[in-house]
Amino acid sequence: MTTTQQGLAERIRAVEQRIQAACDRSGRSRQDINVIAVTKYVSLDTARQAVEEGCTHVGENRWQDAKEKWEAIGGAATWHFIGHLQTNKVKDVLGKFAYIHSLDRISLAEELQKKAAASGVTANCFIQVNVSGEESKYGLAPDKLLSFVEEIKTMSALRIVGLMTMAPYEDAEATRPVFRGLRELRDRLNRSGMLAYEVPHLSMGMSNDFEIAIEEGATWVRLGSILVGKE
Repeated sequence: MTTTQQGLAERIRAVEQRIQAACDRSGRSRQDINVIAVTKYVSLDTARQAVEEGCTHVGENRWQDAKEKWEAIGGAATWHFIGHLQTNKVKDVLGKFAYIHSLDRISLAEELQKKAAASGVTANCFIQVNVSGEESKYGLAPDKLLSFVEEIKTMSALRIVGLMTMAPYEDAEATRPVFRGLRELRDRLNRSGMLAYEVPHLSMGMSNDFEIAIEEGATWVRLGSILVGKE
């Protein structure tokens, strides 16, 4: 095992212990938490090693950066598009990424619907919500979520699998209200009966705050530097 591989394996073990501890504190099952290895800052070799070490869910922010990794690793991983998605990049992402975590506007929903329907695939999407209200972040305002779902619910090639948010980069405990707010929005959406199915997932929590996110109900955490490092 190379030094890089050894460091990667140690980080994966350390993260796993912290995830289990967060589950124990909040009375959750470890099986309910999925980890996305965010590989945007690492090389193809490191991304490949992460997949070989068991990180089979991989997240990338931009198709231009992901292309080489996707072509090399392909079906060995499940791919998540976690960055802001421009409508003109939908054709590149759809069919390659199993999940899109950043559905945040009608124009994007319409383009996903059009391209997915034409290709005979389903676009599995998380709706991005800007719970913290930071101007620097993308996402719907929380009070716009239900009206947005009302507009897109007849788009048959879209499936809303969850909600996504990013918390402010600050003291981890201070992020708790943001994560709790997203969970409450998901629950409100499900109670509304607006969709003909249950929306199960919450994509929230990154390297600095994933334990709080898990305690507040995250089902997907997006981990970069703490898991795969930064090169």
